Formats: sequence, structure tokens, C-alpha cells
Amino acid sequence: MEKKKYSKRYCRYTEAKLEFIDYKDVDMLKHSLSERYKIMPRRLTGNTKRWQERVEVAIKRARHMALIPYIVDRKKVVENPFKI
Repeated sequence: MEKKKYSKRYCRYTEAKLEFIDYKDVDMLKHSLSERYKIMPRRLTGNTKRWQERVEVAIKRARHMALIPYIVDRKKVVENPFKI
């Protein structure tokens, strides 16, 4: 059996040389969220440990401020909750 070869994932925040992640910048946070608005793990996003922790804190703050939904109900799926 052949092993699948995956491309190397790079941390988008390290490459952008950001100082911090703003929780109000929802477009930036969307890349670390799944279609059901769950936080995606590092192995899928390619973030470094340092930036993944900062992303998690920013997403949790955005959820607390109601910028990002906590859950998406399967019965009442909204196309894009950011365009309400």
C-alpha cells in the first residue's frame, strides 16, 4: 500500500507577521472554523501551537460578543450567519 502524501501546511499568521489576532476580524477567524463553526485542529489548519492558542482565544471572545455563533442547528441551517 502506498502512503498518501499531503502538502505541507503553513501557518497563515506566522507568514503574515501579525502582532495579534483581533477577535473583531471575523474574516480572518473564518479560516480556522469548520462549516458548522467548530474550531478546526492544528493538523488541519497548519497553525503553530502559539498561534492556534491565540486563534482559540479570539474565537471564544468573538462568540461571547455574538460575532460568531456557538452552534449551528442542523434543522435550521443558515447559509451564512455573517450575512444576516
